[in-house]
Amino acid sequence: MNRKHGDIMMLETPFHSRVAALNEINEWDGWAGYTTPTAYFDVELEYFAVRSTTGVFDLSPMNKYRITGPDAQAYLDRVMTRNISKISVGRVGYSVWCNDAGQVLDDGTIFRLGESDYRLCSYARAMDWLSWCAMGFDVHIDDESDGVAALAVQGPTSCSCLKAMGLNAIEELKPFGLTHFDFEGEDLMVSRTGFTGDLGYELWIAPHKAEALWDKLFAAGKPYMIKPIGSSALNLARIETGFLQAGVDFVSAQDAVRPGRSRSPFELGLGWLVDMNKPVFNGKKALQREQKEGSRYRFVILDVEGNKPAHNSFIFKGKKQVGTVTSAAWCPTAKSNVAFAQLEMPHGQVGDELVAEIYYERELQWTRVLAPCKVIDSAVFNPERRRMTPAPAF
Repeated sequence: MNRKHGDIMMLETPFHSRVAALNEINEWDGWAGYTTPTAYFDVELEYFAVRSTTGVFDLSPMNKYRITGPDAQAYLDRVMTRNISKISVGRVGYSVWCNDAGQVLDDGTIFRLGESDYRLCSYARAMDWLSWCAMGFDVHIDDESDGVAALAVQGPTSCSCLKAMGLNAIEELKPFGLTHFDFEGEDLMVSRTGFTGDLGYELWIAPHKAEALWDKLFAAGKPYMIKPIGSSALNLARIETGFLQAGVDFVSAQDAVRPGRSRSPFELGLGWLVDMNKPVFNGKKALQREQKEGSRYRFVILDVEGNKPAHNSFIFKGKKQVGTVTSAAWCPTAKSNVAFAQLEMPHGQVGDELVAEIYYERELQWTRVLAPCKVIDSAVFNPERRRMTPAPAF
């Protein structure tokens, strides 16, 4: 189905009929050509659904690529920075992939569905690049983005909702694990993954069963105060838990127009995803050189004084500008004013004291604040329940 917005035809996800009916404030945005809700009723209340009960986000526009064939693992090891062989069947791994200059193209999750059967989920479209990299490998790559509907079910009561829906023993699924259930004659894949840093799951189903899945989930979750959430609430949750967003916290090397605007995994704080013990992979030589010569930038998390988010702020050390903020939010659960920033080396050691130049507008009046901030060593929200197995019942 298509929906017309002025002269632009936006795609609708398989859940759109249910999503549209619940979007009380009619706020929409675009994602990969699909119309998706920015918010349903109130951003903060939707955020608190994730942190206190269960929030449901329509993941369907996510780009999904099925990679199969005898060389599937060898191919993915060639294009990814992490060691793919360490992702067992029935498990999910997070990874980044780079160009030959060692600059990040995108990040995403890799689902190992079988011995030589993988699904790669990414923010940006990547079919052309994946196809170019497949030369010389016995693999088949299928763009199944439109063929799989998906929901993120996140929050303390998410496991209870799924158990009430009839997904028996779902509490035994480990973080980054996946399992399968029968749903009205179709395969329902459930992974213990998410973008909120909380206890949560992602549900993957054939599009023609999407509405039935939504209805059954919300009926089962009603006693647990289940609510739909939009992209604004999801963004707030992911900042609180320290997750980077492609296109926000870094520019894909494929899309960067100006030299120096892309970043390496080390410059994004993702060096732990780079396995230098692997044989050749895209960008390895450049990343080895960076390890010897040093990086240009350092990704940091800042604790900012006050309650004014440091959106798009410059960061200063004394009178010198040393970086810029990429994401910022006042995080309600952690009661912290958090900012992600890219700082020029050698600045950004844990404990460094800096200043954020913040501008905010109230009633047509702009105010400038020079807010002290400090580099902290980790995300401000990291609850134990996200790792517990069996998953706790709330």
